[in-house]
Amino acid sequence: MTSHQTDNALRQRLDFIELDDEARKNLRELRPAISELLGGALDKFYGKLAKTPAVAGFFSNKAHMGHAKKRQQEHWGNLSGGNFDESYVNGVTAVGRTHARIGLEPRWYIGGYALVMSELVRGLMEKQWPSLFARQQGKALAEKLTAVIKAAMLDMDYSISVYLEALEEKRRALEEERTRSEADQALALEHLRRGLEALSRGDLEATLPSDLPGNFRQMAEDYNRAVNALRESFTSVRTTSGHILEGADVMSKATDDLALRTAQQAAGVEESSAALQQLSVSVSQTAANAEKASGAVRETQEKAKNSGELVTSAVSAMAGIEKSSTEIAKIIGVIDEIAFQTNLLALNAGVEAARAGDAGKGFAVVAQEVRQLAQRTADAAKAIKNLISESSTQVNEGVNIVSSTGEALSDMISRIDIINSFVADIAAAARDQATGVNEVSVAIRNMDTITQQNSGMVERTSAETRRLKDGVENLIELLQRFRARAEGRQVAGTARRAA
Repeated sequence: MTSHQTDNALRQRLDFIELDDEARKNLRELRPAISELLGGALDKFYGKLAKTPAVAGFFSNKAHMGHAKKRQQEHWGNLSGGNFDESYVNGVTAVGRTHARIGLEPRWYIGGYALVMSELVRGLMEKQWPSLFARQQGKALAEKLTAVIKAAMLDMDYSISVYLEALEEKRRALEEERTRSEADQALALEHLRRGLEALSRGDLEATLPSDLPGNFRQMAEDYNRAVNALRESFTSVRTTSGHILEGADVMSKATDDLALRTAQQAAGVEESSAALQQLSVSVSQTAANAEKASGAVRETQEKAKNSGELVTSAVSAMAGIEKSSTEIAKIIGVIDEIAFQTNLLALNAGVEAARAGDAGKGFAVVAQEVRQLAQRTADAAKAIKNLISESSTQVNEGVNIVSSTGEALSDMISRIDIINSFVADIAAAARDQATGVNEVSVAIRNMDTITQQNSGMVERTSAETRRLKDGVENLIELLQRFRARAEGRQVAGTARRAA
């Protein structure tokens, strides 16, 4: 309100309550009395305030209340001086605005005026009341009290009017703020609605404008930050899904190839197991044959030893025959001839035994020949005599041959011993080989079982990988519905505050 408007409002109030110059003069005449009475009236008033919880809380302490009392004394001093000017209006306006600011309701203010005015009126009446015969003085007192009451009412009017104006200003300010807030809220909600609508369509590029009203800028920042994070997440998910799809595709091909190779491996292991089982049977048979061969060699060794003993006996017999032949040669030529033939036949028998390996047959033949020769010797004693000398020489040769045969047979026995050792080693190795082959066969069968299980697992893995690939493809198809570039776009351009 301008100074001119303030003066007009003041004049209107003064004119309406008829607080003219005469009334002001009467008011000034009471100023000393008012000043004298005011201290007690204010003491009673502030004492009442201190005992009233509803208003005592407006004062922080006694000093605060004392300061307010001092201001009241100054104000009443100006009021009783009749100086109703701009400074008075400013002062009473400040008081009214203070009451409005702290929330002091008019009922307490009016009550305070009632307390102060009652003390002032009572005091003035006691001091200024005229005598029984001074009617003119009573009229003057009435005029003075009227002036005091009008001044008090004017002061109350201004204070309450300012209080109400302050409340009205506050109400208008709150209304304007509410209207502005509603407009800002409507604007922000419209942008938010558009943003959510775009988001519901899968548009992750849309953001809220940064120039929304102040109360909603943080909301816009939070929304944009959330959308940006969501967009980055979708972009990352899309990229990652692409990588997963590539990996799933490679994995699918690899598992398919692995399944094929595993199946081939399973078939190969199964064939190897069957072949190894056959080999195990063959090795077992070989081991058995080696055992038989070892037994045959041992039998041959025994027979060779027996033949060696026979040869030794033959050598001894040859020596005896040689000696007998010598003796017989001395006695009778015929006996010598028979001995020579006998030695020759014995030599043939030894040769036959060495060649055949079956001494029985050879000696049977030789024995037959010896018997025949003995018969012929008996028949031809004379002929034998002539042959004894030759027989002696041949016996010597036979002894040498039989000795050589004994040595050869001994060497053969030694070699048979070596062969027997070799055959025994072969038999033992064949047994070990059969045991090892059986163990390998068991391991191969176990491997075949595991390989078959692995083949089944690989088949299931391949199927799961294909399902994973299909799932990732579906996920990527869903992600394609969302638009998400690196930079977002605002859903409503620049925000416009509602008029």
